[in-house]
Amino acid sequence: MSEIDSIEQPEKKGHRWWQKIPLTLQIIIALIFAIAVGVALGAGNPSPVNEALIKNLAIPAELILKALRALAPPLILVAVLHTFMRANIPGTAGRRLAVLLLTNTTVAIFIGLLVANVLRPGTWGRLSDPGGTASAQQKFDPWGLIQDAVPKAILEPLVNNNVIQLIVIALSFGIVLRAIKSEMVVQGKNEFKPIEDVITILFEAVIRILNWVIALVPLAVFGIVAYTVAKEGFEPFISLGAFILAVLIALVLQACYYLSRVRFGSWVKPLNFLRGGSDAFLMAFSTSSSGATMPVTFEVLQEKIGLRESSAALGALVGANFNNDGTALYEAMSALFISQVLEQHLNLGQQLLVVLTSIFASVGAANIPNAGLVTMTLVFTSVGLPTQYIAVLVTVDWFLDRCRTAINVMGDMTVSALLDGRRERG
Repeated sequence: MSEIDSIEQPEKKGHRWWQKIPLTLQIIIALIFAIAVGVALGAGNPSPVNEALIKNLAIPAELILKALRALAPPLILVAVLHTFMRANIPGTAGRRLAVLLLTNTTVAIFIGLLVANVLRPGTWGRLSDPGGTASAQQKFDPWGLIQDAVPKAILEPLVNNNVIQLIVIALSFGIVLRAIKSEMVVQGKNEFKPIEDVITILFEAVIRILNWVIALVPLAVFGIVAYTVAKEGFEPFISLGAFILAVLIALVLQACYYLSRVRFGSWVKPLNFLRGGSDAFLMAFSTSSSGATMPVTFEVLQEKIGLRESSAALGALVGANFNNDGTALYEAMSALFISQVLEQHLNLGQQLLVVLTSIFASVGAANIPNAGLVTMTLVFTSVGLPTQYIAVLVTVDWFLDRCRTAINVMGDMTVSALLDGRRERG
């Protein structure tokens, strides 16, 4: 036994040592090595000998992207079901909460599309084709969209990545299962708990697999950056820099929208809102997870801002499962950015389809780091954009994910303030 322990111990120590390095630092290290390798292989002017090696550099990103595409449908399905099963939402407050969440998310997406249409970051530079099979461009057909909302088979959306069908199935089962659970609670029965436990286990299993994939993101960043630098030099990153700037501007505008809602819709003063919520914002930025930030958000809403416990709970605990405004904004802007890069003009109907799918996809974006990368594949597919370009966005997602998570948390806090009303509690 002691001999086995002595063999396994170094492996466990090494594993723990690597896990202790924050994902952000891993990605920065990967970026440094990738740039060095890209420069060594030609920096935009590669020799014929290096061509085969450069082509292979993009393989890790392609494999990780395939894994993200595969995880997207089950993640949305079990996340929606899990939220319906676990959330405790009162009737009247629940309806108002739903209206606030839908309004905030819709405004966020329109702000993102407005900034992307005005600044057009995809035209500031060019991106190299990351390879893979391009998706066919689709035309917006509203009647066809309605007809296509009902799948031919229940499991079909899990295969064809149709986000509308997926949400229809998830919402249908979620609403029915919640109604059955409520009836059993009234009757004093406990037979529903095994079903709830199964859904929770499936949700945790998908999240755990997703965490495995996310752990490989530094490898994808290394591969795609080294490939891009070696093949195209540094010119493609000009376009990505413009994209970062556009997203940050849109997120700031969304934050201004939140502060105006707080100013005119609640008793909380915007300055006190920002000062009291600073711990939650910093926690969200540092962890890149609204789920990890949830206890801090709940505490500052009560202790530092002074909201009622019921209002703080609905916004910070319940709303956090549905409210992913920053993620929805980012996914919509990403779709428009890549369409501009490819010079594929998305008409008004297609942009409305981006709005619709971004709302649905943000509902299924679990409150864990980089979950937006998973659901983004569904947004791209809905308007016929090639999903392989998501691999290029991975290089900047590690930073933008932190920014949009802070906005997600700010949105949760705004909802709590609005639910608390205009009269300060005495």
